[in-house]
This record gives sequence, structure tokens and C-alpha cells, in this order.
Amino acid sequence: MTEPRPGIDVPDHRGRTGLDRTGRDLDGNPDVRVTDVELLAAAWHVLRRTTLEYRGPSGEWETQQRETYDRGNGATVLLYDPHRRTVLLTRQFRYPVYVNDHADGMLVETAAGLLDDDDPATAIRREAAEETGVEVGELEHVWDVYMSPGSVTERLHFFAAPYDGGGRIGERGGLAHEGEHIELLEPGIDEALAMIRDGRIQDAKTIMLLQWAVLEGPFAR
Repeated sequence: MTEPRPGIDVPDHRGRTGLDRTGRDLDGNPDVRVTDVELLAAAWHVLRRTTLEYRGPSGEWETQQRETYDRGNGATVLLYDPHRRTVLLTRQFRYPVYVNDHADGMLVETAAGLLDDDDPATAIRREAAEETGVEVGELEHVWDVYMSPGSVTERLHFFAAPYDGGGRIGERGGLAHEGEHIELLEPGIDEALAMIRDGRIQDAKTIMLLQWAVLEGPFAR
């Protein structure tokens, strides 16, 4: 008799079941048929191997397999002071970049986080408050972007919002009980662009928002 499988037949440690059913009912593309979904890992996030049939330009069907990492969707926000021409960024340790040639793993980023069960605007207000101490008011929606579509399912919702940097911004943020030790940086927009050029900023979402800010956003000439 087969033992019940956590995350499939019985709840896993996050209370989830049916994790092997994601994708089986997709019908938006007539040239794609999902035939099997295997649950490879279900720790905090979920790794699946999907077998599918794909009809190529010749009309022939071919069998393919794809592994996908599902960490949920997220949101990010560029906080900017239009009068002082500054932006508020975070700096924290990121092990995945540290293990892939980043010198110390301390990555400079815009505030960001997973949606969990919230809508994107609510989630990014929560994350901005936790990471920077800034209570975000009016949000401007910029884009929704798939950041690593070859293997990661995440869609990231991009926002921008003004903040008043005239008051004292603390030097650190984050939730210590969640292992977040975040340093706050407040460079001028010109300095932030220089940080992209010389490699001090290497985070994709941050580069995208900073360049948007000078091309179309609050610092556009």
C-alpha cells in the first residue's frame, strides 16, 4: 500500500495538498498538452517536473520536460524623493548571489517581497514598511514582469512611490526574527546610476526601476 504523500495526498508542513495538479488543466495554447506533473520538492517553495507535448511548426508533436520553481509572485517598489532627487534602497545578504561569484553577497536592491495572500499593492506597502520603515502612500504601477521565465514561475509587480526624505530615515530595516538584517542606502539618482555602471548595483529589478525613473519616471528630463 502506497504511503500518503505530503503536499499531494495529505497536507505538507504549510498545509498544502494537490501540488502535483498545477498545470494539468491549462488549455490556453492549443499547441501544448500537459501530460504529467511530478512533485520533486516542497519545502518553503515548490519544485515540479512537468511532461508536456508540444506541437512544433511542422505540425509534429514532440515530448518535452520542464522543471519549474514556484515561489509565488512578488512585488517591488522604487521609493524616491523628487525634491532631494534621492532614492531609498536596501542592502542585505543574498546567499544565491554569494554562491555565484558575487564578492560578499551583499546586494543593493529596491524594497521587495512575496505577495503571500495579499494583492500586489497591499503586499508592497507591507514590505516597504518592514524593510525601510516608510509608510507608502500613493503607488504608481509601472510593469508586471516575468523575471526568469526559463525556470521560475514568479511574476513581479513593479511600483514606484514618493517618500519624504527630509525627515530622518533610520540606518537599518527588516524583521530580525525573520533573519532580515537590512542596511538602508539613500543615494542621489545620479549616484545610483553610477552604481549600476561600476557594478555596485547588480540586481535586475533595481536596475530596471532606476532606468525607468530617468527615462519615463520622476527624474525624466
